Amino acid sequence: MISRRNIRVKVMQTLYTVSSIETDIKPQEAQKILQKNLDQSRSLFVYLIYFLTEVIRYAEKDAHQKASKHLPTAEDLSTNTKIAGNELLWKMLSDPFLKEQFSSEKPELDTDGDLIRKIFIKLKESTEYKNYISTPSRDKKEETIIIEFILNDLLLANETFVSHIEDKYPNWDDDGEMIIQLLVGYLQKPGTINFKELMSKDKAAFASGLLETVLEKDKMLEEIIKPKLKNWDPERIAQLDMIMMKMGAAEFLFFETIPPKVTINEYIDLAKDYSTQQSGQFVNGILDNIHKELILQGKMQKVEYKKG
Repeated sequence: MISRRNIRVKVMQTLYTVSSIETDIKPQEAQKILQKNLDQSRSLFVYLIYFLTEVIRYAEKDAHQKASKHLPTAEDLSTNTKIAGNELLWKMLSDPFLKEQFSSEKPELDTDGDLIRKIFIKLKESTEYKNYISTPSRDKKEETIIIEFILNDLLLANETFVSHIEDKYPNWDDDGEMIIQLLVGYLQKPGTINFKELMSKDKAAFASGLLETVLEKDKMLEEIIKPKLKNWDPERIAQLDMIMMKMGAAEFLFFETIPPKVTINEYIDLAKDYSTQQSGQFVNGILDNIHKELILQGKMQKVEYKKG
């Protein structure tokens, strides 16, 4: 579920953190930093679901507040709470995997109650909500549509909400798109995701192995890269660029199932997104030259080459 691209980002960030620590750290400490970075993806995922469910459930709180007025009107006493019984909502709230995460992550501690109230007010004012509560019957498709409307139109399209998420979760820029895709899939089939296993065993091994390899083979990887720098002083190269080139070279040499073109393209994109304007072209040129040289030297032990 967590993509290899996001894994590479987490490994890159971990290597950057490790490089900024003045004292040497043990490999297991670096792995702990990586795991913490990976765990942030799950925490963000869980929090988005929690916030979404709280907006929906606010209908009951709203009705209770109106009915508790000193002199409630007939309208106050007949507030429609249909959405609080939304079938998709209760499938999510009944999900044992999700309940376990709510218990351990405690997303309620980060929740902005006033923001939930304001978003619910916008929901009540929307045509979509008025249409939804206009009929007492429940239709499976309509139950899903109203929740998708809340997610897409009232949360993700809401600058205040996005700012709230950015403040709470610095990994939003890195993980947001992936997490939204996961959330959309979860709404289709709640109860089918084990939140503790957002990575397959293969991807978990890739994440751990890539970090370990770059740390262990650091000097060797640097010696492969240096001759390709020509007039560039290694000390003046952007630190992230060097980290990404080491990761790319490590994938060439030690991860035989990953096609070289995939490796190069991934690090071109990461360099464009995370480093300088020129980094994409620079990283592309260096990794391409390394790739060609390793082929000539017979060091590219890739599955596709073995089969050829």
